[in-house]
Amino acid sequence: MLYIVGLGPGSQQLMTQEAIKTIKKVDTIVGYITYIHLVEDMIKGKKIVTTGMRGEIERSKKAIEIAATGKDVAIISSGDAGIYGMAGLVLEMAAKEDKHVDIKVIPGVTASIAAAAALGAPLMNDFCHISLSDLMTPWDVIKERVDAAAKADFVICLYNPRSKGRPNNLHEALDIILKYKSPDTVVGIGKDVARKREIDKITTIKDLDETEINMTTIVIVGNKNTYVADDRMITPRGYTL
Repeated sequence: MLYIVGLGPGSQQLMTQEAIKTIKKVDTIVGYITYIHLVEDMIKGKKIVTTGMRGEIERSKKAIEIAATGKDVAIISSGDAGIYGMAGLVLEMAAKEDKHVDIKVIPGVTASIAAAAALGAPLMNDFCHISLSDLMTPWDVIKERVDAAAKADFVICLYNPRSKGRPNNLHEALDIILKYKSPDTVVGIGKDVARKREIDKITTIKDLDETEINMTTIVIVGNKNTYVADDRMITPRGYTL
């Protein structure tokens, strides 16, 4: 059996019970070395297969090969395996190679949910996820999606917002959002969520300091009704109070 496991944002306290149970019972763990460190105290005595960054195809292939021998193997990624994680790639590869392997996806807590809980309740109405990384998706397509989401006044969760190689993507995305949203729109920032250096901050589009944002940050841009009360970011569900 091949398990595709989402580890959550970083803390074992935010791992699901099913993820913990799966990690403990499998024979082999396959993962990016940073993710291996998140569960290293749970995997002693197991076979560990690691690769560096951008080794997703290699990891997926290895996990499928191991599972095809009859062993139980877990391929791990942070957050939820089906949200910018490993689930899609593994399923695509298994289908393409016609590997007759039993596969189960184990869900995890994604960064937007963990950050939202720390910030208040910003996701109480319709929202969307958009990754600003153009490694897999053309930047023009990403901009179209940002435009559509902002025009529809979704709460927008921006994943992979800014890196050294892509220092201007967040700025460009916010410029698009400002076509439809006020500069005073509430923005929540969750950096290194559920990890030792976690930083949670509430600001606005106009006051957001882009230099504070990196690839381990989730940026949640509110809708026109999102507001701050008692230092908490709140998007009303629509109840009459």
